[in-house]
Amino acid sequence: MIPTIESGIPGFDELTVSEITEGGIPEKSTTLIYGPPKTGKSIFCNQFTYHGLLNLDPCLYVTTDYGIKQLQSNMMDFQWLIQNYIQNQTLYIIDGISRLSGAKLEDTNNVKQSSVGNSSDMMVKIGIGTRSVYKKSNHFRSVLDSLNTLLAFNPDQMVIRLLKAYLRRIREAGGSGIIAYTEGNANQETENILKSLFDNIIILDGKNIHFEFLSESNDEIHKFESTYTITNKGLIIKKK
Repeated sequence: MIPTIESGIPGFDELTVSEITEGGIPEKSTTLIYGPPKTGKSIFCNQFTYHGLLNLDPCLYVTTDYGIKQLQSNMMDFQWLIQNYIQNQTLYIIDGISRLSGAKLEDTNNVKQSSVGNSSDMMVKIGIGTRSVYKKSNHFRSVLDSLNTLLAFNPDQMVIRLLKAYLRRIREAGGSGIIAYTEGNANQETENILKSLFDNIIILDGKNIHFEFLSESNDEIHKFESTYTITNKGLIIKKK
């Protein structure tokens, strides 16, 4: 059986039960979650993060579309309170956007400021953050939300290099990573390259969820589909 971790999304783990997995997201893998705007990609990321924190999985969270204050507010909308996890340092945040808005925030042991326009600095901070959460547990989670702003501020090839380095560090440390991307923010060639870098793909279109992963044991692609809704408790996957 392929080892998995709980997603934290009601109905998702049940949907993905098969002859080779008990359901959930394959452990120590990387997942691209993409689709049109406003379809629940960030909510999925936040739900995944919060469930891990509840279950003592530390998390490295790289936010590039909004700052740490907005992240806290977004989480609070669903009653996912993360302040205690920031204080006890099981949640490590790299804020890649607040500086651009002129916000004057100080770095702490586990909250670091960077800039989406400075890929070198971001990679240094990601490397430090990965080591930090790995020291707490080799069953850590990592989220990058999202690739959109990185693509807006940098050439596509630079973002691909940054992403490859990020994914390599997550895999080498044994983490489970999710990266969000809004469809159409790059040309088709770049999108095809992005998709090829991940172990798993999740597509959200506002109504349907499509999940696929490649089994390394037999090179077989496993696919699962259902519908979902966004509620005041987050995403809920409907039973087939």
